[in-house]
Amino acid sequence: MSAPLRWPAEALWEAVAPQLPGFTVEVLPSVDSTNTELMRRARAGQVEPVLLVAEQQTAGRGRMGRAWHSQAGDSLTFSLGMPLAPVNWSGLSLAVGVSVAESLQPALPPAGGAVPRVGLKWPNDLWLGARGGDRKLGGILVETASFVVPQGATAGVAGAGSARYVVVGVGLNVRPQPGEGMSLPPGSLQEVEDGLDAPAALLRVAAPLVGMLQSFAAYGFAPMQPRFALRDVLQGRTVQLSDGTSGMAHGVGEDGALLVHTAGGMLPITSSEISVRPAPADGPSA
Repeated sequence: MSAPLRWPAEALWEAVAPQLPGFTVEVLPSVDSTNTELMRRARAGQVEPVLLVAEQQTAGRGRMGRAWHSQAGDSLTFSLGMPLAPVNWSGLSLAVGVSVAESLQPALPPAGGAVPRVGLKWPNDLWLGARGGDRKLGGILVETASFVVPQGATAGVAGAGSARYVVVGVGLNVRPQPGEGMSLPPGSLQEVEDGLDAPAALLRVAAPLVGMLQSFAAYGFAPMQPRFALRDVLQGRTVQLSDGTSGMAHGVGEDGALLVHTAGGMLPITSSEISVRPAPADGPSA
């Protein structure tokens, strides 16, 4: 049997609590889905800021209802729940991706050199680039409660207007995963950095993610747009949309919309329900 994982709960609390009053860290050996669990708690009135980590998820969810399965040590799966009151919610999942990618690979290759090892695919995927082609490293699932958070529970909330409870779920492959039925196996954090494990990755990612959410509440996605562009794996590539449209990807707008130049002109894609994939000639699909 592998050694038990040693999670840095106290270090995370010490790093985050000063900027997020009431913050707690909780680690569960198993749960159906960290996002589902925090949304259940929110509906029951528990809207305090919390980082919920699961060593194993039995019914993890990705975008569009896709399953995300994880075993202890093979993946890092966590959700960050907190009240948030941004002026505009557009581009939130992209900003989360920027924060996570920068935490995992802070230094980018020189301009014109190799592509980033940790890239971003609109709207909510992290990809492992360079050697071996484009492979999915992880995903992001952002959910918001339908109700406004009671005013007494919003101490330290950044932004303007009424706060809602947002749950940001992140799933990352830590160890190499099998790739049955795929043209290429998924990417893993241990290909980004030898020996990197789930607790160490969480310690890198969590505190900057809280800071990013607070910055997003105050300023929106626009300041993040240039940072997303540095890791945009679709930029300049032919893409195919799930509605049958195809065209050339031209980055994202200040509102987080994917810009695709089609036969009918420039098309801003704002719905995350539309799947976007590179055309086969441009490389493997996600």
